[in-house]
Amino acid sequence: MSAPETDLWAGFDAEAAEEMTGPVWDEPVPLKARRDLPAFPVESLPDWLGHMVAAVTEETQTPADLAGCLALSVIATAAGGRATVCVRGRWREPVNLYTAVALDPGNRKSAVFALMTEPLMAVEKTLVELSGPARAEAETTAKLAKAAADKAAAKAANAEPDKRAELTAEAVALAQQAEEIKVPGKPQLVADDVTPENLATLLTEQDGRISVLSPEGGIFDIIAGRYSGAPNMEIFLKGHAGDMVRVNRQGRDAQHIERPAVTMGLAVQPEVLESIGTIKGADGRGLLARFLYAQPESLVGHRNLTPDLIPDDVAQTYTLRLGGLAMAMADWTDPAVLTLTPEADAVMLAYQKVTESRIGKGGSLASIVKWASKRDGAVARIAGLLHLATHPQDGWTRPIEAATLAAATDLGNYFTAHAQYVFDAMGADPAQDAAHNVLTHLRETRISGFTKRELFRGLSRADFPAMADLDPALALLEEHGWLRAQPLPSRTGRGRPPSPRYDTHPALTRAA
Repeated sequence: MSAPETDLWAGFDAEAAEEMTGPVWDEPVPLKARRDLPAFPVESLPDWLGHMVAAVTEETQTPADLAGCLALSVIATAAGGRATVCVRGRWREPVNLYTAVALDPGNRKSAVFALMTEPLMAVEKTLVELSGPARAEAETTAKLAKAAADKAAAKAANAEPDKRAELTAEAVALAQQAEEIKVPGKPQLVADDVTPENLATLLTEQDGRISVLSPEGGIFDIIAGRYSGAPNMEIFLKGHAGDMVRVNRQGRDAQHIERPAVTMGLAVQPEVLESIGTIKGADGRGLLARFLYAQPESLVGHRNLTPDLIPDDVAQTYTLRLGGLAMAMADWTDPAVLTLTPEADAVMLAYQKVTESRIGKGGSLASIVKWASKRDGAVARIAGLLHLATHPQDGWTRPIEAATLAAATDLGNYFTAHAQYVFDAMGADPAQDAAHNVLTHLRETRISGFTKRELFRGLSRADFPAMADLDPALALLEEHGWLRAQPLPSRTGRGRPPSPRYDTHPALTRAA
């Protein structure tokens, strides 16, 4: 992270200015500062979960943010829809989460997802096997009941008039009995990119809970209307909040989900994260505010090519604890209610006061007020997940302690910093980043002047594919007083026109 531009000016004084030839420079206006983003606080996780995150981070040579955010998502998958946190009075938060980590391609996202979700896949397979006999019995019973009802209906239709009413009543009763037999769906914990319609169906089949865990961001294209031609986010809004869903479609039975719980753990390219802000209604209806964002710095180019592998005991403990939690809560129908100790409630209240003081006009969170208005609820959800991860066998029998709530606030602060950065990027002027790159280059080279062509040769083609891409950055730096364009010399002959020349602010040439 480069030093703030204000530091560059600190080394430039009036006495030095007097020694310079040419016009005196005014103090430059700093560009909007880039945020210094915190690393994922792995120490906030329970030991067995934190050890797995650290080990996956080391073996895959990826930022801890990726495995860390996914750790929260897999715990939410195991417990989502089966527990709620009672904060105070009627304020309750379900323990499902939406997380989105932004990383460029080549960062081994798929490998991290495979390692972190493997125990869930094993649990899902076990649940399918265990439910096999019950599903087979229900299917057979339903077929027999339907056949009996159809036979009774046919018999009533062909009966003599004096017996038709009695046989019709019998057929109706059998039809009602057949209708009441429900065949349970095949258990499924995790889905990939699904349409809103399929998500509603999955929620109906899976007793109101499902997770979308994907190392890609295709789900945002679906929400934006890839298949429907128009944004469709209703099920994602209600699936996060736990609001009742009723779907009526022509030719299908109505789908009713009392308390839907959708969990999303996504890894997307940074451009995707920035583009979701353009989805019609995504901001106004609160979809963007429901996500916990992370945009870590890539390790590509600085990775250890011979990393330590995940220790067997760490992987085994992770599998047993996560699998045990998922199995223990798989058959819950009514959600477990997790309460707070008085000390934990005090921590929560103190955090709420900080949030409230910062979301008003002029506050540090005012620019992301919609997201910040949900951050206390997100912290309560995270506390519930950390509590269940700490006590995977009986967490629903004991209250959440103050230390767990404090760890959740650390994660809340982490996600707050990253949310500010992401929302800045969504509405940012592209020239800002370009200007920062040019300013960093000028500070490192300490050149007092340059031509546009010389500058282009010294910069990365990834940042500036064509010389024309420099124009917005140069204009912004000149507007802020970091550069001065020299008058273009008169053109003579037919050769290539002279490249524009710029003088750089003395603070850049004297910077440490």
